[in-house]
Amino acid sequence: MTQLEYDNIFEAITDDPIEAADLTLRSDLVNTLVAIFKERGWKNADIGTALDIPQSRVSELVRGKIAVLSVQKLFGYLAVLGYRFKPSLDGNHHVVCRVEEKQREAA
Repeated sequence: MTQLEYDNIFEAITDDPIEAADLTLRSDLVNTLVAIFKERGWKNADIGTALDIPQSRVSELVRGKIAVLSVQKLFGYLAVLGYRFKPSLDGNHHVVCRVEEKQREAA
């Protein structure tokens, strides 16, 4: 019997590398957002208020329901929270992606 190995679980559920990449990005963004929520000690009500989204959407977000969350919307949530997704190229020609907190302007 042949055992299949995948570096990415989404490669196992689709043969389309673009779809696998999209699912992976959405999953990574959701995980990042959930980490931010935990770091801030937010409950679901706090998340809904901060992002101006209904409780049903908060539930989908914190439960990782990536099928109903677009990359565009997830990037928007990061922006509302004061973060920016910043891809760059390192000295070894590897793409490095960071989620950085935007600098607040002095009043």
